[in-house]
Amino acid sequence: MLTLMGFMFVQDWKLGLAAIALYPVQGWLIPKLQRQVNALGKQRVQSVRRLNERIGEAVTGAHEVHANDTSQYELADYSTRLGKIFDIRYQIYKKKFFIKFVNNFLALLTPFFFYSIGGWLVIIGDMTVGSLIAVLGAYKDVSAPWKMLLGYYQRKEDARIKYEQLIEKFELNDLLEEEKLVAEPDDKPAMTGQLVAANTSLSEDDGLKVVDGASMRVDLPSHFAVVGPPGGGKGEFSQMIARLLNPSGGKISLNDTDLSGLPEAFTGRQISYAGQTPYIFGGTIRDNLLYGLKHRPLREIEYEGSAASARERQISEADVTGNVSHDINANWVDVNAAGADSEDDLLGRMQHYLKIVGLEDDVYSIGLRQTIDPSENPGLVESLLTARQKMRELLDEGKISDYVESFDANKFNSNASVAENILFGTPVGANFEIENLGHNDYVMDLLEKVGLKEEFMQKGQRLAEIMVDLFQGLAPDHEFWERFSFIGPDDLPEFQAILKRIGQNSLENASAEDRALLVELPFKLIPARHHLGLVDEEFETRILEARREFSENLPEDLRGGVEFFEAGSYNTASSVQDNILFGKRASERAGSSKIVGEVLAKVVDETGIRNEVINLGLGYEVGIGGARLSPIQRQKLAIARSLIKQPDLLILNEALSGLDSESQKMLLEGVREEQSGKSFMLVPSEPEVDGSFDHVFTMEGGRISGSGEASSAEPATTAAAETEIEGGFGEEIDVLAAIPMFAGMDRSKLKLLSFASERYQYEPGEVVIKQGDLGDKAYVIVDGEAEVLLETSEGPKKLVTMKKNELFGELALLCEAPRTATIQAGTGLQVMSIEKDIFFTLIAEDPQMSARITRSVAERLERTTRDLGEALSAGGSS
Repeated sequence: MLTLMGFMFVQDWKLGLAAIALYPVQGWLIPKLQRQVNALGKQRVQSVRRLNERIGEAVTGAHEVHANDTSQYELADYSTRLGKIFDIRYQIYKKKFFIKFVNNFLALLTPFFFYSIGGWLVIIGDMTVGSLIAVLGAYKDVSAPWKMLLGYYQRKEDARIKYEQLIEKFELNDLLEEEKLVAEPDDKPAMTGQLVAANTSLSEDDGLKVVDGASMRVDLPSHFAVVGPPGGGKGEFSQMIARLLNPSGGKISLNDTDLSGLPEAFTGRQISYAGQTPYIFGGTIRDNLLYGLKHRPLREIEYEGSAASARERQISEADVTGNVSHDINANWVDVNAAGADSEDDLLGRMQHYLKIVGLEDDVYSIGLRQTIDPSENPGLVESLLTARQKMRELLDEGKISDYVESFDANKFNSNASVAENILFGTPVGANFEIENLGHNDYVMDLLEKVGLKEEFMQKGQRLAEIMVDLFQGLAPDHEFWERFSFIGPDDLPEFQAILKRIGQNSLENASAEDRALLVELPFKLIPARHHLGLVDEEFETRILEARREFSENLPEDLRGGVEFFEAGSYNTASSVQDNILFGKRASERAGSSKIVGEVLAKVVDETGIRNEVINLGLGYEVGIGGARLSPIQRQKLAIARSLIKQPDLLILNEALSGLDSESQKMLLEGVREEQSGKSFMLVPSEPEVDGSFDHVFTMEGGRISGSGEASSAEPATTAAAETEIEGGFGEEIDVLAAIPMFAGMDRSKLKLLSFASERYQYEPGEVVIKQGDLGDKAYVIVDGEAEVLLETSEGPKKLVTMKKNELFGELALLCEAPRTATIQAGTGLQVMSIEKDIFFTLIAEDPQMSARITRSVAERLERTTRDLGEALSAGGSS
């Protein structure tokens, strides 16, 4: 290029100057356009990532989509997201081709002037024809556009090939028919009559039958239970009733109508299902609670102007591309299905179902931790200030003053973060957010002035070391990251690298960016909660000094970035609870949560704002997969979600397993009362239920035994015998799954354990293990009974008799200690042996198994110690 330009200037300096005259224009215009393309590119990447997250949610929570008939809602969401990505890409291509047009136009504009003006100069004799032709020849460049065209074609073909491969990869067989997803029933018939499961079977990919010829007949409405040991097929059977799994054999029908042939609009609205591990979608508690009411859009939004044109284009593009044209922004919630007359009544219905499952108090507590916008809730702000005054009167009387640490400008608040103590307020906007304080020049200068900067960096290094040590082994999606860690899972590798660099070069030689990341960690410390020994009295004194310096010297342009704690004003950036208390609950005081909570609830009720607080709690973002809720809260929310659509048949498949027995009993009573006059199917985690059910079926080995009478809740043995005849792993898997240590293990691992184990037969009186011997195996009783004997000076003492499905000898797998008792066959005995090396391999692959082992061993040790004491006492008395 430089050669060509030099040649043109040699021919004629005027022509050379004319040739490069438009280059500055291109140099100014093209970068501006390219920045717009780059910004759109970033939007596209972010949109695609959010779409990927949404797809992951849908895959994990697919059973909730089908159980609640919200496929159209999900499809509308995807259609909208894909439309947005298309719009972004369309804008990118328009701008890219406009850039090409500008480049080509300006490139061809110069030859035009050469021909026109240069030709005129040749005519009047100011320029020779040779010079003009030479310059034109040098300027012309044909190869570049041709190369661009070839490159474009190659990229297009490459994209086409990749797209075809992608389509082929994701084309699956046995997908649910589209007609069942989109069909809308003319009416809503009640699920009454006979529900019949006739010889139903369900096979896994390897051919193992989880459900094998199970049959059941129930007259609806009815309350019935299906009980049995873990791994016996009861859970899979309940999913077939809910039509979440299709039987590989047999049929499930309602009044002779095959359920598998009904549209999802019927089963997804008439049947509710909640399992042991429900999926909670990203969004608010309200979104998840009302998820089962979002079947079809009920009221479209009236768009105007450009928004209406965009909506029309979206519909047109959806029709062309085969996507659904439903508007994700429309009103999808069927309030009538929840028993509400209007959207105003819906809050009361939501509270009703939250109270049934025992989640109302949790949502209320969450609401207390939320912030509000005074411009949107002026009445609520006034009520909260009134509640603060009532709380202040109680504090002044000394009734709960030991349990609340009030905000005081002259005192360090150990229940507030270090950042809140310095700001003595809460940040508004990004300037003083905790994550940004390490990069805030004013705050860094402040720390330098009061002599805290180096100490902050040292404490930050120590905190980074603690966080890396505690959380480096956790999965990125583990709930502990959000609840306890100062560092996010994505940032942990960066801090590991920082600590490594500091170890090599020292903290003093760390880069400015590393120092900024470290110095922000101590701002998150809450001394009363984080007992790490990093905050002492001297540190608190200097923090108070920093607080005074901060407020006195805060520049005017930064004053809007923090809202200070003032007794007479509502702090918009603080939580509802902190505004009422005007302080922090003293978390280090025993019972403070209960005592302050009771007083706070009384004040809230007297002020009449409880419903408003619960409404705030309903707007709480639960995170992807409900990660910000506890497992028990997720279970309760799933049950409330199942109840609120008032189904004709409610199915709970071990959905109460995370609750204690008393909570299970109370919740079950509420659910049964709510389903009075309708049908309810319970699959409990326990082997038995009380006699209040109309029918109780027992399922073991994939088959249902018994007549279904409420009294027939005893474990069945016929299915096990039939499974033994088959000669497969079915019985062994059921035996292992019934042992607490292995309960909840994936069936594939149980199959591996069963395959690797050996069986032994023992005659009555024959010794299996002898006290004092070293062992390397554990045993599971498959059939028969075994006696536990303690060798004493007076002879063997019988401690206990062990029966089918019980495990013994597990201590030998964990340590080299000798056997603590003798085990001999009391009857004909059949056992399954588990080798030590296989055992440790499974522990390495299943961390949860370690917890079960610990619990099981602890229970066995306690029981053995008790039996030993009783045996020795009996021996001494004799």
